[in-house]
Amino acid sequence: MSLLQVRGLTARYGAAQALFGVDFTLAEGEVLALMGRNGMGKSTSVKCLCRMMPSSGVLTFAGRDLHPLRSHEVGRLGIGLVPEGRRCFADLSVLENLTAAARPGFWDMAKVGNLFPRLSERQGQIARSLSGGEQQMLAIGRALMTNPRLLVLDEATEGLAPIVRQEIWSALTVLKRETGMAMLIIDKSLKELRAVADRAVILERGRSVWMGAPEQITAEIAGKYLGV
Repeated sequence: MSLLQVRGLTARYGAAQALFGVDFTLAEGEVLALMGRNGMGKSTSVKCLCRMMPSSGVLTFAGRDLHPLRSHEVGRLGIGLVPEGRRCFADLSVLENLTAAARPGFWDMAKVGNLFPRLSERQGQIARSLSGGEQQMLAIGRALMTNPRLLVLDEATEGLAPIVRQEIWSALTVLKRETGMAMLIIDKSLKELRAVADRAVILERGRSVWMGAPEQITAEIAGKYLGV
């Protein structure tokens, strides 16, 4: 049975319909890329998954219907979100950000520090004073401290310097190779996604329009669905 099932997912912002039928599944330990141009429904799908907005259709995680749940209950069920725009607790230190999210399990301060050594070096530093890349590492570390079964990353490398982007992608590769954690990754970097994702789903105007292995995304498909 799939860890995550999304079928016929629809959602609205008031009178405006944003999702018209999003379909995908994700297995335990699988890395799925959710792709598409801006405004095609990727972040809206994540909001529905994390119960930040109402939706209809099939939305189950580990056999549990997510629709009746609140966001914090989805987190306790095992979905860890790295939100778009990082959104760290700006007035708390690195250590306090990580401690606030901690739940028992494999991930602890030491393991997060091994994955992102900069966080260990800056444990006492206030989050707002970190660089953008360091804040993104903190957002990922905070999600890992919840010890999720599924890690959801919404544009985790957006707007970062190339060297920091590479650090993030290297960390995701380590997560896949050494932990087998299931991941749902929203990103535009096809080259990097091909190296880490097992499958990809492309959204167009709130619908799933293509599914397959990332290496099957041809120049024609990329031009049609992923180009500016």
